[in-house]
Amino acid sequence: MIADEPSARHWLAQLPEWDSLAAERLARLISLLAEENQRQNLVSRESLADVWRRHIADSAQLLIHVPRETSAPWLDLGTGAGFPGLVIACLRPELDIRMVESRNRRIEWLERARAILALDQARVIGSRLELVEPFPAAAISARAFAPLDKLLDLSARFSTAATRWLLPKGRSAGDELLSLRGWQHLFHVEQSLTDPAAGVIVGTLSGKSGKRR
Repeated sequence: MIADEPSARHWLAQLPEWDSLAAERLARLISLLAEENQRQNLVSRESLADVWRRHIADSAQLLIHVPRETSAPWLDLGTGAGFPGLVIACLRPELDIRMVESRNRRIEWLERARAILALDQARVIGSRLELVEPFPAAAISARAFAPLDKLLDLSARFSTAATRWLLPKGRSAGDELLSLRGWQHLFHVEQSLTDPAAGVIVGTLSGKSGKRR
């Protein structure tokens, strides 16, 4: 379990994606986040004291559930402050990462951070998800975006049978998965590495299984 800032930094340094450029980008991202947080409430002020664990490692842990050969688009829904989208882009800058965000001030922040960090393969889609043209995604992530059933209703059109879903759900992960009806899936809950009470829903989705109950 990643319990504090030193252990978060140590865990990140063991990732195969970690190198000096990733370290530099993530440190710069944290600096930019703290600066922007004085202008708009991107994250809680308290979490900035624990930012490597609460936001960086918490986002980066999704990478361990995705094959390294993944190259098709990674779709991050409701990216907000940039988690996990910007963190994944810092660690895998060669990936086509598409971050969907509808709030204007968050869009401006994501665009500025992406440009400063020179994340040329990442892009910000400034739109409501319902209005985004569908495309087949290799991975779909969403952190605190919507309840599981609503999330699937909104985003299943981006999924293929091979798409890897990566959904940090906090303490509600198990309950949301147990209550899911009407979908054929191979989802399971992985223990979060940064919070002993939290879970990440991981797996693949085949489609609807018939009438929803």
